[in-house]
Amino acid sequence: MIIKPSAVPAVADESVVPAAEARAAFEAAAAYALLAPSVFNTQPWRWRIGPGAVLTLRADRARQVRSVDPDRRLLLVSCGAALHHARLALAVAGYRTEVVRLPDATDPDLLAVVTVTGRQEPDPEQRRQHGAGERRRTDRRAFDERSVPEATLRRLREVVEAEGAYLHLVRDDQMPMLSVATANAAAAELDDPAYRADLRRWTNRPPGSRDGVPPASAVRPALRRVPLREHALDGTAGLEAGDGMDRGATYAILFGRGDGPGELLAGGEALSALLLHAVVEGLATAPLTDPIELEWPRWLLRNLLADIGEPYVVVRLGFVADPRPLPQVPRRDATEVIEFAD
Repeated sequence: MIIKPSAVPAVADESVVPAAEARAAFEAAAAYALLAPSVFNTQPWRWRIGPGAVLTLRADRARQVRSVDPDRRLLLVSCGAALHHARLALAVAGYRTEVVRLPDATDPDLLAVVTVTGRQEPDPEQRRQHGAGERRRTDRRAFDERSVPEATLRRLREVVEAEGAYLHLVRDDQMPMLSVATANAAAAELDDPAYRADLRRWTNRPPGSRDGVPPASAVRPALRRVPLREHALDGTAGLEAGDGMDRGATYAILFGRGDGPGELLAGGEALSALLLHAVVEGLATAPLTDPIELEWPRWLLRNLLADIGEPYVVVRLGFVADPRPLPQVPRRDATEVIEFAD
């Protein structure tokens, strides 16, 4: 359920959940949210645990990748994914919450306010999704020829719609347009010095930064149904694409009715739910944002949606061809993203 931006945040009821207990739960939830996906693994969010057991989510503009995200669309999607992770952690810990999204029109970086309103018994699906958080990886290697079952795709669509967004499964006759849009977007970005600088910044991180896409997680260029972003331009990618060729992969466009801040935030929450449930279903996943980052490829994707919505991200879904585990994903320390106020 998406609460309108004009809603007023609730005040935690200490007779139901003591403030100290709620604050500890918020700290654990914000730490779990570090597992959320984000563009270039920038993790562009900050959490504040304030008086009265209130958790606030803020965008971190210093981590906005301006060459590909000048309007902070991807930043908001990334923050929405973190919000869903935090909501899920609180639910699994046994807390019922109220979330007010975009509570202050004069403060666009204040994205959500979360309060604990009581206790609840987590449902099995929430527990399964939460357990998938530690296992989820963006797998840039090629997937094999096995097709994703229709029943699984139907459940993924339901998970996305429960978060206020929609899922379009790209048809075979639409695949050439998706491939062309992605390839042309990648070529145009590589011609942009600002993009190349941002790419270098987020793929060559200083020691101890615990973010970005390290060379060990990058995949060497190979023939694919839809090209993937090249993260290691100097040839230091640590992974081979493999022989899968993505023949059985499903490509899904996650979209909403518009691209306002609230809709993009909800899109990120839906992306988080989609990726976590996909892991529960035994699938590998890889979000693709290249065709979303420039206006004209995004226009082509709108055509694939028959102009009924605004695309937020493309997700490649399938079964791994290479069973070897992926490298550990760098995550920031909780002390870098969580602050406390008396």
